Amino acid sequence: MANYFTHFSCLLEVGTPENAARALDLYNKLSEEGASEEPPSEGFLLSIQPEHRGTQLWMRDEETGDPERLIQFVKLCAAEFGLTGRWGFQYADTCSRPRVNAFRGGAHVLDLATGETVAWTHTDGWLAEALSSAGDPT
Repeated sequence: MANYFTHFSCLLEVGTPENAARALDLYNKLSEEGASEEPPSEGFLLSIQPEHRGTQLWMRDEETGDPERLIQFVKLCAAEFGLTGRWGFQYADTCSRPRVNAFRGGAHVLDLATGETVAWTHTDGWLAEALSSAGDPT
């Protein structure tokens, strides 16, 4: 049997060590909500790393993660701490065994001030589109 995983590792600058500490509370609340869903969200891990001045959150998967939950958390932090600018991350979907069409990835960019998606891509859709248009002579 094959196992499927989603991997990512990214940082979010929240401005101050106080905001980073408050972000941990937001994360714990969001994690509790995710655990009560059916099926439960895979979530992600969060820590404050000293090498990042205590103002950046390190978000990553443990074994597999939930990119949608990550985006939800970043939007929550952006609204709570008045963050602006763009933020983004990349992810990889992998499989424990070789399987056709089991490996892909993507990226997502948010406008922190509005919470709106600026751009996103997923290689699965991109590949299917590129292959289908390759045979089209027009």
